[in-house]
Amino acid sequence: MKALLALSAAVLVALLCWLSAAVPALADPGTGEATPSNPSYSPPFIDHTEWTQWGGLASLRVFPTPSGRAAARLPGTSAAADEAWAEVLALSPDADTAGMRAQFICHWQFAEMAQPGKTSWNLEPWRPIVDDSEMVASGCNPGGPEGPF
Repeated sequence: MKALLALSAAVLVALLCWLSAAVPALADPGTGEATPSNPSYSPPFIDHTEWTQWGGLASLRVFPTPSGRAAARLPGTSAAADEAWAEVLALSPDADTAGMRAQFICHWQFAEMAQPGKTSWNLEPWRPIVDDSEMVASGCNPGGPEGPF
């Protein structure tokens, strides 16, 4: 079963990477967002963060900027993801855990494809640290469902 999940996650990752390369980001050129004719993006990538709770458990809501969303839609933006994570830590230094970073990177890579324009990317310190295939298979939310934000 675990091998099937790993295979399914690998297939999903490959499909999402292919889709992100095949479907360019579309945006209003006046907003500064990436477009097919202007694939640039620039910081800041994170507008703000907000700690909240659901079901008695802590959750950090990360609100990306339009530029952050545009950058996240483009393949090969790992340097931008690192910059965005640094912005998260500047806003919420207590988010500096391996599990939170892994959730953030998963959201950076897939959230704008899976749920474009989702209000926030939610990271939880209580979630288990898992490998990449399990992270993707869980929809970036290992250890339980996402909160109702």
